[in-house]
Parts: sequence; structure tokens; C-alpha cells
Amino acid sequence: MRTSARAPSGRGEGARNSLAILAFTAVTNLADGALKITLPLLGAGLTSSPLAVATLSAVLMLPTLLLSLHIGVLVDRYDRRALLWLSNAARVASLGTLLVCALAGPVGLPALYGIGFVLGVADVVAATAVSALVPAVIPKSGWERTNAWVAGTETVAQEFCGPVVGGLLVAAGTSAALGAGAGAYVLASLTLLLLVGGAGRPARSGTATAGVTRQIVEGVTFLWRRPALRLTSVALTVLCACWGAWLALMPLIATHQLGLAPQEYGMLLSALGVGGLAGAAAVTPLNRLFGRRRVMFADLVGTFAMVVLPLLTAEPWLIAAAAFAGGFGGVLWSVNARTIGQYLVPDEMRGRYSATARVLTFGAIPVGAALAGALGELLGPRAALGLFAVPVALLVAPFLRTLTAGELARIFAQPKDAPRSRPAGPAAGDPAGTPAAAPPKPR
Repeated sequence: MRTSARAPSGRGEGARNSLAILAFTAVTNLADGALKITLPLLGAGLTSSPLAVATLSAVLMLPTLLLSLHIGVLVDRYDRRALLWLSNAARVASLGTLLVCALAGPVGLPALYGIGFVLGVADVVAATAVSALVPAVIPKSGWERTNAWVAGTETVAQEFCGPVVGGLLVAAGTSAALGAGAGAYVLASLTLLLLVGGAGRPARSGTATAGVTRQIVEGVTFLWRRPALRLTSVALTVLCACWGAWLALMPLIATHQLGLAPQEYGMLLSALGVGGLAGAAAVTPLNRLFGRRRVMFADLVGTFAMVVLPLLTAEPWLIAAAAFAGGFGGVLWSVNARTIGQYLVPDEMRGRYSATARVLTFGAIPVGAALAGALGELLGPRAALGLFAVPVALLVAPFLRTLTAGELARIFAQPKDAPRSRPAGPAAGDPAGTPAAAPPKPR
């Protein structure tokens, strides 16, 4: 038997919950962005070993690859708001412990590695829980707008404000950096008090008490059997690999082949973030003007231009424009893909769906970077980056075949007050596993 908590009853509750999630996202991402600079800089103060310092950055990302699928099961079993509280409590405790150790004497690298891993786990828990919580506490009419705001907030906090704040805090001293980070996570926890309604606990399905491995397989299978979800996830994996390749090779291209000074390369790099922020602001009106299909297709064009233009031109402004287009289109795709998932994925599966997509996308970034590096040794950086245009071009045919105008209309035709939870298995008579067009009867 499946049970479901009460969804938000009106625009007032939905607007308040959207504000709470946006505030939580802004503060935690600002703190996360600062810590991604703070911890490696603290490590650099302890050792001159490139491997030792680089390992700190890797440790922060390691839980995403190792534990995301298991955390997805956790998010589908327990109250998501409680998990947000616990994740921030772990962050505060970790930074508090590190602060006490720093006041007592020099902090060793093992301590930084351990704290970094705990912070990485807490980040995965929080990100997965927030993704599952949005459609549970906000009415459907507000999903796209909230997704766009969250994407824009993540871009500003992670790409712009966080690194700057982190650098300033380290300059102010270790205690200031760690204390400010802990205080930010406490503040983020307080924003959760704004959430109203009883939809924090996930809906329960017949497999809720099954083994962890079985539930992980169920989540991966669910994504793969739905053509729209499979297409958006595979495409985002390819696009993230392109981003990883661009970020890995562009420093060499900019300095050695374009002759840019460090500050000029910084401006080129910022075009990605500016494009992402512009995409977050424009996605909703663009969807209304041109339709989601054309808007999502624009990302394929933008990413194609981002990786192929450095091969075709040495004009920095053209390469920066292509980077802007890639960042702009990336947010257009991610917001629409996230909204599609919220419509198609039942409440009791949202944690595992989000976790599976997270592993695919975040795992693709280092893979793309490594592959770009290997190809760059053989072909040169510009040619290696240009090769990534091939998989982007190969996405066009499946995109046009799968995300047809009719399919998107069917997905978004569900009534605004439809129940949040739907059966996790394929609809009867639907061997492809695509959810049935008609919504389930109200419970």
C-alpha cells in the first residue's frame, strides 16, 4: 500500500516553500563554493605537494561517485526535511571540529581529508533531498520557476560569490574561514523553518522495505525504461563530458595558443557562468515563446559551438561567445530536464532518480577531462576539444525522435492538482515503460 503526505494546498504555501528552498540553496551553495577554495588553500599552507593538495578537491567530489546511489535510497525512505537538517548538522560539526583542532595546533592533511569527505557526503545528501523535495512542497505550476531560480542561485553562489568569499576568508585567517562556513550552514538550517505543509516524508511503495541493492537497481531501471528520462540523462552526461573537456583544455588553449594573460583567461572562463545566469533568467519566457523542445535543442547547438569554435578560430571574443552559449544552453537543458523528471517520476522514486542522474552527470565531468587530456597529447588541445562536437552531433537524431512536440505535450498535460505519487512500474500495456498519459485517480 502506498501512502502520501499532503501536498501544498495553495499558492501561498507554494510561494513560501519556494522561498525557503531558494534561501537554503543560496546559503549552502555559497558556503560550499567558499569551502572548495578554502580547504585546498589550507592544504597548500601545509604542503607543496601538488598531489596532496589536488587530493583535497578530489575528496570533496568522491562521495558523489561512491555513495550517491545509496543516498538516493535513503532519501526515498526517510523524511527529506529531516535529512536536510542532519546534513547541515554534520557540516557544522565537521567544521567545528576542524576549528577546534586548528586552535589547538597545526591541522594535518589527514584531518582535512576526513573533514572533506564528510562535507562531500553531506553535500550529496542535501542536493538529493532538495531535488526530491521541490515537487513535494511546491505546486506543479511553480516547478519550472523554482528550478530556474535554483539553477541561477547555484551558478551565482558556486561560480562567482563562493570562490571570492573563500579566498577572502582564508586571507582573514583559518578560524574566520571555518567559523564563517559553520555559521552559514546554521543559517541555512534556519531557513528550513519557513517550509510549511506535510510533504517532507516520501510516499511509501511496496518495495520501500526491500534491500538497498534492490532499490538501487529499481531506480536505475526506472530511469532507463522511460525514453524521455533516458534521453535527458544520457544527453546531460554527454554535455557534462564536454564541459569537463573544455575546462581541462581551455587553460592550455588560452595561454599557449591564444596568448591570453591570466586575467583575460579569467574573463573568458567567466563567460560560462554569466551564460548560466542568463539562461536561468530566460528559460521560462523562452519556453513560453518557443516551446521546450526548441529551447532544449538550443543547448545542443550551444555546446556544439563551445567545443568546436576553438578549433576553427583563434579570436578570443568568439570563443568567449561560444562559452556563453554553452553556459546559457546548459541551464536551459538542466531546468527543463529537471522539470520533465518531476512530472514523470513518482514521489517514492525521486531520490533514486535524482541520485542516478547525479552519478551519470557528475561522473562524466572527470571522464571528459581525462579523455580530453589523452586526446590532447595525441592531437593537440584544439583538435582534441573539437572532437567532442561529434557526440553532441550524434544526440540530435535521438533528441528529435524521442522528445517530440506531442510527447512533451503529453508529459505536461497532467492536471495541476494531480497526485504527487504514481506507480513506479511500467503502465499496463506499455512495454517501453513510458508512464501512461492519463493521471491516476485521486486517492
